Amino acid sequence: MEHIAIRQAAYYHPEKVVHNDYYLNHFKSRGKDIARFLQVMGREQRYIAAEGENALTMGYQAARKVLSDAGIASEDLDMIVFSSQTPEYTYPTNALLLHHMLRGKSRTITLDSNANCAGMVAAVEQASRYMQSNPHVRYALVVGSDLSSVNCNPEDEITLPNFGDAAAAVILERRAEGPGFIDSLYYTDSDDCENIMFPACGLSNIYNPEMTPEQIRISWKPFDGTCVVEPAAADIEEVMRRNGLTLDDIAAFCLSQFSLKNIELICEKLGADMDKFIYVGDEFGYTGTSSPFIALQRGIEHGSIKRGDYIFFWSVGAGWQLPTVLFQY
Repeated sequence: MEHIAIRQAAYYHPEKVVHNDYYLNHFKSRGKDIARFLQVMGREQRYIAAEGENALTMGYQAARKVLSDAGIASEDLDMIVFSSQTPEYTYPTNALLLHHMLRGKSRTITLDSNANCAGMVAAVEQASRYMQSNPHVRYALVVGSDLSSVNCNPEDEITLPNFGDAAAAVILERRAEGPGFIDSLYYTDSDDCENIMFPACGLSNIYNPEMTPEQIRISWKPFDGTCVVEPAAADIEEVMRRNGLTLDDIAAFCLSQFSLKNIELICEKLGADMDKFIYVGDEFGYTGTSSPFIALQRGIEHGSIKRGDYIFFWSVGAGWQLPTVLFQY
């Protein structure tokens, strides 16, 4: 079987930085103290999109960077997958628009993918498996990009200070030999599928004149986010077991940056070394779909991830969707 390797990764973030002080003061004026919340989530700052920026424009910047760094022309791409839970358009696909912006070739497969915050992990896994079955796809570009800041309720202390805006991109390459995609697992529990919804009123109601902006923005019902810890650890252990690996073999864990506490709990549940868990949520905030791959590229930049290393990707989507993916980088 030919190998599907991560040839290159890159990310893009807006220039505007917003520190915790802004949100602490914002909610203090409303009689709310969110200091403990920000500490648990692991936030210090986040990048917020400027006027005119959106998921598509950020994804384009990440795509340009990854192509340049990989030394690959857009005409070489056989597949473009765009992952977002905040697509700028529902049609045409953002992947098609990105193809146009990049001036891709006519034989490029283009499609959008939405598994919420788990989207880019799922998209990379699905693109890898598709490439294994289609010998005509040599290079695939997978982009993950969310613009969440504008969709948060200014009165909601859970979403507003938590999210940041950013995009990530990876080039997957078919190779005859060498490291690459190894295995994956999915865990789905839909019992809490209505805890997080956007638009809150549903697309069919957004033009209803009786709808307020708060009814259209993200609806976030309080829940215990640590419920994902046990299945995350169990699936990581299962993937290691069926591939003959142990924790000592794993160089890095690039997980959802939703919550520092969850990462710490997963680490504790596995009995692993916290140094192997790359955390960027203190700088970027929670960027949704792109967050595990921003962590990947930061790990590469800082030297904690090297060629040949075994890496786990894991993320969580609303409701719950939990993809676990193992690569040898």
